Amino acid sequence: MITPGAAAAIGAALYGLATRATRRLPRDMSLTSAATLATLDRTGPRRITDLAAVEGVTQPAMTALVRVMEDSGLVERRGDASDKRITLVCLTETGASYVRTRRQAGVQAFERLIGELTGDEVEALLAALPALDHLAELESQERERPKQ
Repeated sequence: MITPGAAAAIGAALYGLATRATRRLPRDMSLTSAATLATLDRTGPRRITDLAAVEGVTQPAMTALVRVMEDSGLVERRGDASDKRITLVCLTETGASYVRTRRQAGVQAFERLIGELTGDEVEALLAALPALDHLAELESQERERPKQ
């Protein structure tokens, strides 16, 4: 069983790493826009109300955000085949390419940093991969739950 102190230390390290990584990303769009594109890439087409809940913004704010991303060619609105009253926001190929490029830039930045670690440190990270993958799954599940 993990102690509260160990959980806090691990949480602080991961949070600090994530914060610094986020600061290194290109500033060509807002974090909410980038997160929305990543959500659409990960989960597929979504209703604006669903996107607003997942990203923690109001529906009017998400509507405005989608409009800007639509004007930029990153997303498009499509009707839902199962219910013609519903409009879904979908990634365009340009939007999907943007997400892939941004993700690859992040991976490459970490690859460069990992290249500066000792062999033992790299082995420790390799051993931690299953736990990190599981942590990412848990975070995704929590993120998909509407915020209260």
